[in-house]
Amino acid sequence: MISEKVYYQKNIPALGNLYLRPFNTQEDSIVIHDWVGREYAKFWGMQDYSLEKVRAEYEKLQKHGQVYLGFYQQRPAFLIEVYDPQLDSLSQHYRVEAGDVGMHILLAPPQTPIAQFSWHIFRFVMEFLFDEPQIKRVVVEPDARNEKIHRLNERAGFVYQKLIQLPHKLAHLAFCTRTQFFTAIQQENSMHNSVAHESPEHQAVLHLQPVLWSKINRSLIRKAISEFAHESIINPTLMGYEGVWGVYEIVADSPDAVYQFHAQRLCLNHWFIKEDSINKLVNQEQSLLDAPQFIIEFNRQLGIDPHKLPTYIEEISNTLYGSAYKHTKLGVSSDALVDADFQTIESAMMEGHPAFVANNGRVGFDGKDYFNFAPECAKKFKPVWLAVHTKKAHFACSEELDFNRLMLSELGEVQINEFRQQLINRNLKPEEYLFMPAHPWQWFNKLVTIFSADIAQQYLLFLGYAEDEYVAQQSIRTLYNVSHPERHYVKMSLSILNMGFMRGLSPYYMGGTPGINDWVGKLLAKDSYLQRNGFYMLRELASVGYRNPYYENLPVKETPYKKMLSALWRESPITIIKPKQRLMTMAALLHVDSEGVALLPKIIGASGLTTSAWLHRYLTAYLSPLIHCFYEHDLVFMPHGENLILVMENHVPVHAIIKDIAEEIAIMNEHLVLPEMVQRVQIAVPEEMKVLSIFIDVFDGFFRYLNQILVEHMDFPEQHFWKLVAQCIYTYQDQHPALEEKFKRYDFFMPEFAHSCLNRLQLVNNQQMISDLMEQADSLQFAGNLPNPIAQFKRLSSVNSATNEILSEA
Repeated sequence: MISEKVYYQKNIPALGNLYLRPFNTQEDSIVIHDWVGREYAKFWGMQDYSLEKVRAEYEKLQKHGQVYLGFYQQRPAFLIEVYDPQLDSLSQHYRVEAGDVGMHILLAPPQTPIAQFSWHIFRFVMEFLFDEPQIKRVVVEPDARNEKIHRLNERAGFVYQKLIQLPHKLAHLAFCTRTQFFTAIQQENSMHNSVAHESPEHQAVLHLQPVLWSKINRSLIRKAISEFAHESIINPTLMGYEGVWGVYEIVADSPDAVYQFHAQRLCLNHWFIKEDSINKLVNQEQSLLDAPQFIIEFNRQLGIDPHKLPTYIEEISNTLYGSAYKHTKLGVSSDALVDADFQTIESAMMEGHPAFVANNGRVGFDGKDYFNFAPECAKKFKPVWLAVHTKKAHFACSEELDFNRLMLSELGEVQINEFRQQLINRNLKPEEYLFMPAHPWQWFNKLVTIFSADIAQQYLLFLGYAEDEYVAQQSIRTLYNVSHPERHYVKMSLSILNMGFMRGLSPYYMGGTPGINDWVGKLLAKDSYLQRNGFYMLRELASVGYRNPYYENLPVKETPYKKMLSALWRESPITIIKPKQRLMTMAALLHVDSEGVALLPKIIGASGLTTSAWLHRYLTAYLSPLIHCFYEHDLVFMPHGENLILVMENHVPVHAIIKDIAEEIAIMNEHLVLPEMVQRVQIAVPEEMKVLSIFIDVFDGFFRYLNQILVEHMDFPEQHFWKLVAQCIYTYQDQHPALEEKFKRYDFFMPEFAHSCLNRLQLVNNQQMISDLMEQADSLQFAGNLPNPIAQFKRLSSVNSATNEILSEA
């Protein structure tokens, strides 16, 4: 807590002198009683208090905390309350740490407007608090409805972690460390004036600073070398050793440019590169690291079509732009994320797809679009709502739903009636139209021009915006409802180029999506193993697809122009979790913050479990149901980090939730008799390629990176990790002896497996990686075989003894 002071004062250049003195309960309560009774102070919660009750409240508060009255121009201007969270009900909602202090601030009634007055006061109070060396972190719990204080908190560096229910309000729990606050102030000071602070032009480039630019270029080159070497696109030469590190060299297309670095070779031909060891020589002289230049220098080895190279360079540049912002974004430290809520973690992810080098291309967004719609910016926005004529649009839904019920749950009766009235006012029949959301970017950049004929002919009408606000998810075209989290996710066409695809949605695919989800949902629901495990699929319950005849009748089969206006609604995971459970994107297990601190060790540490025990729980929740679906149902998913949500209890994974179903599942049994609507996901796959759905999508696509986190940040031997993976599979197989023939046919302990490569796909065609979604296997790019990291455990004689051995070694 703060030591006793007579006053604290400071001269603010843009304002004048501010000072504090301890609160005098008898005299100052008269002033505060006037303040708290006014409408602007409704969030203070004392509007109906008498003067005596106000006095009593502050006498009580001063027994365990401190209260100060702040003055500006010799008049009372603000009040601050300082308290120990350990003695407050707040302690029931988070683990109080030494150096934590709680703070409330109330401004005097506004009189003569003064530019940035609230901000100057807020900054003054934070500087006052951190003037005390023992204070390490300020904790606040503002009313969830108080948007003004949220803006001040975020500007000062506070990190919003989760919503909490306090006795008198629904509140956000937020934290600000000394470092976060002074980083925020440093960023403020880099802006020349308040106009620059508000300027989109300035905001668009604020994070592009020389030192940081050098850092993120080094980081992206590290990833490029690692992934391109993993896929055998480039082949580093071993020059020697320095301790446990191999010293390697790669030579560009022109031998004048040479890159040297230290690396360890991990399982699955994974290159764990020591980032600060990367050195570039041009004509034997040291040169700056530049990621776009690296691509140009190695283009012949990468095999990029010269006509597609400019677009790939643009994607690399855009990836760097986003990375720079993520590194300057306040409050995304791994420590802060341990107890953070679902959406705070979602927007804090730094890396994007772990395999793709150009993984945040987003070609089509400008600087303002980035800050409005990129998931890491976490800006709330509203979708555009459209009316689409049933002659050109089709609605599909699950068996238990219909269009009216969906609209009622998503929009409410008042908004529906307002939209219907708009149609009536135009002499149109509401029953001939469907309502659908569209991404604002899509509306302004594509629909108003490309669909102008349909707009002119009133097949497509702009209705406006509804009340609910959303934030973009990692998949960028999927939005999460922050106004009503229990309502559905909305996924919409977004015609930007990102990671090898234009991110549209096919109206034909959307037409069959709810039916496929119904069928798969029933399959999983009646599976007793999956029910015991808790594995859950977020169903895509409804969709609207709109067809533009100009493009539908073109001879070309696949074109982004056929996928410009569709939407689907997916269940919210909020509705299926229990009290004291939390949600977390599985991508968070690979998260490393801007200071190089990994999140996974922090989570495991908070759980109280050993690393081996925690990983065992994780593998049971994630890998076991995937193995079961493969063997029992010939059903495979696309289970990468962004597509999985982990249900956490006490920082331990207890269940896994899979999403993104209709476009990313497959039933690999062409002999199975399926309903017509499901046959789209039934594919013929060569027998030897079926196991790749686990080997490539899980082992190579996620475990390879998880293994490096364990090695690099936890000193956890990779042999221990892969033993745990082997044990998980053997445990499942021992529980299902009836599937023994399949275990032999599809052997997850085979010595090696074909290496299907993602970057090779993107480098071949960075604008359409898969030419035909119905025949994806034809587009795959291979690079020899990868040694199977669990093949060495094939002869484990006893699952139980293996388990004991692993746990005892960890």
